[in-house]
Amino acid sequence: MLSRTADHLYWMSRYTERAENTARMLDVNYQMSLFPQSTQTIENAWRAMLDISELTDDYASRHDAVTPTGVMHFMVSDVNNLSSIMRCLQAARENARAVRGAITTELWETINTTWLDAQRMLHSGMMQRSPAEFFEWVKFRSHLTRGVNNGTMMRGEVYDFIQLGTFLERADNTARLLDVKFLAAAASQGERLDAVDEFYYWAAILRSVSAFENYRKVYRDVITPERIAELLILRGNMPRSLVACLQEIVDTLTRVRNIYSGSTHHAALSLLATLRDQTIEEILTIGLHAYLTEFLSQINLVGIGISKDFLVPLTDAPDEGA
Repeated sequence: MLSRTADHLYWMSRYTERAENTARMLDVNYQMSLFPQSTQTIENAWRAMLDISELTDDYASRHDAVTPTGVMHFMVSDVNNLSSIMRCLQAARENARAVRGAITTELWETINTTWLDAQRMLHSGMMQRSPAEFFEWVKFRSHLTRGVNNGTMMRGEVYDFIQLGTFLERADNTARLLDVKFLAAAASQGERLDAVDEFYYWAAILRSVSAFENYRKVYRDVITPERIAELLILRGNMPRSLVACLQEIVDTLTRVRNIYSGSTHHAALSLLATLRDQTIEEILTIGLHAYLTEFLSQINLVGIGISKDFLVPLTDAPDEGA
């Protein structure tokens, strides 16, 4: 496969996944902001949203204060924010258009319609009327895109590079979510004395990755931070866990490997082996923040390796795709 084609497929799926992940986090923050809490707690939650995407400085350069309205506009529709939902949906559409002949008509029409409908929904004022409804729609369209991909695309290199982009983006997002939310919980420990507040805080994290019901099935009783970390890091049967994402990345790299990709495949395999060999107790002994920071560094190296081995050479703006 031509590296430019692989590049478009890879970034098409990364942007689709990124839009969904952003919608998930915004939805949870919006829902939590409706509960009684201090102004500082609300601001910290929205600031964490920016921290997850490493956009705090970019936001601060254009806004005087961190507010729910400001962050939602910045993360949904700000055309100058390359990670906003609308920019991600546009980038996914443009990458899909560039490889129109490599994907099915159904997949192209799904991605194209998502972009067109998203513009109409924002222009109609949906974000002002019902932010939660818009976020749910973004998640649904991402699910639909993956379903159409799985249901219509022939299993081959085109499908593989779509999968590679999806699971690399998902692993990165899950790690960032855990890191920021656990740090926020530690920082506000003095404020969170109410058991009800604790429950809603950790339940919100689970819901942000569609894991609330899965948690109940695995652990059944009270929600604890340690079990959430175990579920989202080490549980291979949890679709958004780090282990599950790494397994998909390793399997895909095995199928598409070429004469250049040995070191990248080995790096991903080593990272997966490390995850599988550790218990949650060992990870917490190391320190969750230190552990996840190292994971993000390693998964970033895998992403750089994929770009070097298969895709168009990275430019000064690697998140834009070719």
